[in-house]
Amino acid sequence: MNARSFPTLHDCDPGSDDAITLLTLLGRPDVNLLGVSTTHGNAPLSATTHNARALLKLAGRENVPVYAGALNPLVREPVYAPQIHGVSGLGGVPLPSPNVPVRSEHATLTLIRQLCAQPGEITLLATGPLTNLALAERLRPGVLKEAKQIIIMGGSLENGAPRLGNTTPRAEFNAYADPHAFDVVLKAGAKLALIGLNLTRQVQVTRARAQQLAAVGTAAAQTCAALLDDYLDRIGKLGQTVGALHDPCTAALMLSQELFEWEEARVDILTDSGKRLGETVQVDGEPNVQLVTGADEAGIYALVAEALGRLP
Repeated sequence: MNARSFPTLHDCDPGSDDAITLLTLLGRPDVNLLGVSTTHGNAPLSATTHNARALLKLAGRENVPVYAGALNPLVREPVYAPQIHGVSGLGGVPLPSPNVPVRSEHATLTLIRQLCAQPGEITLLATGPLTNLALAERLRPGVLKEAKQIIIMGGSLENGAPRLGNTTPRAEFNAYADPHAFDVVLKAGAKLALIGLNLTRQVQVTRARAQQLAAVGTAAAQTCAALLDDYLDRIGKLGQTVGALHDPCTAALMLSQELFEWEEARVDILTDSGKRLGETVQVDGEPNVQLVTGADEAGIYALVAEALGRLP
């Protein structure tokens, strides 16, 4: 194990950008990936779990355990994002068929077990709806405080004012998909870093960036480039020409904090039904998150490309 090691758990809903995040983690010799937990989100749980296993197969890392988690949100009905990620979650991009089965332990119990076994040591990347984390906190109050840090991709904030959402006019997808879980996590007293749309829109997805990854030459890098091209095709049908590299920013923040700027803030989420459901708001009070506000786009892509170059 590398002398500078990052014990890590990845809670995700693959999803093209989750896929790039996971492959980035797998390509880093300094990341000790303890497990992948899956949730509903970009696609149903069965699809996101299959995708996680297929990505591990692609990377030659089927030794990393996969734990299936929440089938549905805490309160609301599930919502998916086929218009962005396809019905499968990974569009039409082919992946190898996985061999290793899902572990029998529920993802929520895995989070509790791992965090309690190594208090203050594990960084938890959360790149999907936060249902698994909220369930863990409800089952074992205070367990999320055992994480060294929880880096969340979700919400949208800038200077105290909401930016346009990507699911409703006010809400980002992960926050909207389970706002009640998001609320539980924000109130858990854990060490949280929040990466919202205001940050990820600074890290643009373009055809040129997809070509940059393809030029790395490995199968993993070419798969990631294909995922970005598929994503651009899909948002193009919605009238957008440029996308955002959402989830990989979580891995980049853990690995290279110098690529980012942040400030302490207090963030709440609106959980009442209606047009503002899932909206994140910055309020007065004791800070509960590190709100990430700035990013080095070129540096993040270089980090991702370097990691993908280490994979098959």
